[in-house]
Amino acid sequence: MATSSAWKLDDHPKLPKGKTIALIVLDGWGESAPDEYNCIHNAPTPAMDALKHGAPDTWTLIKAHGTAVGLPSEDDMGNSEVGHNALGAGRIFAQGAKLCDLALASGKIFEGEGFKYVSESFDTHTLHLVGLLSDGGVHSRIDQLQLLIKGSAERGAKRIRVHILTDGRDVLDGSSVGFVETLEADLVNLRENGVDAQIASGGGRMYVTLDRYENDWEVVKRGWDAQVLGEAPHKFKNAVEAVKTLRKEPSANDQYLPPFVIVDDSGKAVGPIVDGDAVVTFNFRADRMVMHAKALEYEDFDKFDRVRFPKIRYAGMLQYDGELKLPNRYLVSPPEIDRTSGEYLTHNGVSTFACSETVKFGHVTFFWNGNRSGYFNEKLEEYVEIPSDSGISFNAQPKMKALEIGEKARDAILSGKFDQVRVNIPNSDMVGHTGDIEATVVACEAADLAVKMIFDAIEQVKGIYVVTADHGNAEDMVKRDKSGKPALDKEGNLQILTSHTLKPVPIAIGGPGLSKGVRFRKDLETPGLANVAATVMNLHGFVAPDDYEPTLIEVVE
Repeated sequence: MATSSAWKLDDHPKLPKGKTIALIVLDGWGESAPDEYNCIHNAPTPAMDALKHGAPDTWTLIKAHGTAVGLPSEDDMGNSEVGHNALGAGRIFAQGAKLCDLALASGKIFEGEGFKYVSESFDTHTLHLVGLLSDGGVHSRIDQLQLLIKGSAERGAKRIRVHILTDGRDVLDGSSVGFVETLEADLVNLRENGVDAQIASGGGRMYVTLDRYENDWEVVKRGWDAQVLGEAPHKFKNAVEAVKTLRKEPSANDQYLPPFVIVDDSGKAVGPIVDGDAVVTFNFRADRMVMHAKALEYEDFDKFDRVRFPKIRYAGMLQYDGELKLPNRYLVSPPEIDRTSGEYLTHNGVSTFACSETVKFGHVTFFWNGNRSGYFNEKLEEYVEIPSDSGISFNAQPKMKALEIGEKARDAILSGKFDQVRVNIPNSDMVGHTGDIEATVVACEAADLAVKMIFDAIEQVKGIYVVTADHGNAEDMVKRDKSGKPALDKEGNLQILTSHTLKPVPIAIGGPGLSKGVRFRKDLETPGLANVAATVMNLHGFVAPDDYEPTLIEVVE
């Protein structure tokens, strides 16, 4: 393939080209002190243990949260999207929450074309705000919603309806009540000042609206029925009552609350979405908004019977899929991630195989490539998606598709067709999110088996492996008090942690193809995920562009 001078990478003077590299991302695999709540420590993981306790120069820890991945502060958990953006881009870009914070703080969010578009409905119709109600900071934040409501009211919104989705995944289960009470207090204040503002519907995030990667359209349909049709199996006069009542059901939790609608004294839904209304989905993270956005925006749609398709003015907080231009309107412009490592390597003739199961397939393709769908060069790339289990919670099948991913990677390595084989193994994250400790241990064991399968293939072709993670999760499955001890709720029950963590993640390199003298540098103060791209470029025999975060490796005599 011809390479223009603008894309030409310099050869690395001490590292040869031509070795097959397996690049493995263990999703949700952080590093924490060993105890009974560290599922990674408690699982049989001989492949990963051998790296940690092997050569000290080829295993280290890197940051995967906060400013290292473009988020506002060190209190912000990393997530799979920003993690894979950083891994693929090799540089740190302002991300999701930070972009929105800047736009809200400056007021620019209310000056952009997206807000102007939805505000054309303010005089005679309703503004609907749909999204995850919590302060988890992974998909959304309640303070951003509050600012959006306040700014919209100040700019002419006369009738506002909020469609809430309770969390319990990125925040503690049961915290939904407090968030709803906070929002209700704001809406009462607006009503006292002449704005007709109410919560209109709700439901749990894993059961209503927020599915991803077309895994289960019934989840989106439940949200559609409540938000657009004003129909749900549960009806209440106010949202605080709704959440408190539904949480009393056996085995109820915030993540899986059934859909509900708020009704007036006559039993009529207070806020269905109708022709002429404006709709803003206020999540800033993309993955759990894309399917809902398709239902709101696509006239040609066959995933479920929408019954009616209102003519609305719709905008996302951000654009959730740049390739699909979905949604077409948005309040905050996305980060412009250019010149990703995958694009550079493809332009320099490096052939790539990328694979994961459905729930993380976009992470080793779309997010890795700077929020870009499709191939850079179909002749040099092959992307394989393995369908995820649907209709069940991930702890019901904690092995997920780890072994299938391992087999696909093994076959790609042994085929000799690819210079890089890139995979994401999702188990420790997806099962960790369920809060099921026993199942998460099984999940970590399955992930390790897949890693071993890939290592064995690399051994056969005398290649190189790089194994890392995108953020923490399974290494600490309990909420902790200020002293670091497991926290208990008011009833004395252990508070299980279902969210990501602030822990660092491991990275290890090795394999028979690794040149003698290659080791991790000791002079980088706080290396993070963005340093991985230059490292992988080096291992392919190239020097990364000057503006990339510095490589993690050096070659010593």
